[in-house]
Amino acid sequence: MSSDIQKIKERNKRVELDKAWEVSRTRRIIIAVFTYIIIAVFLFFIGAPNPWFNALVPALGFLLSMMTLPFFKKVWANKFYK
Repeated sequence: MSSDIQKIKERNKRVELDKAWEVSRTRRIIIAVFTYIIIAVFLFFIGAPNPWFNALVPALGFLLSMMTLPFFKKVWANKFYK
């Protein structure tokens, strides 16, 4: 019985860690940076003008969408998930 409780506690810790990671600023910044780098390199190789500047658009778009998600989640929860 005690080992079952210990397993549940360990699982709960992993779930809490996963939840914290999903909403962390660190995760968002890492994704934005990788998005920027990948898009910039792609734009560079296809010969697009100003690839390092133009790659800011999708990276900033990602950050903006992540910043507004909590608001839309709240609206959705209030309207559809009662």
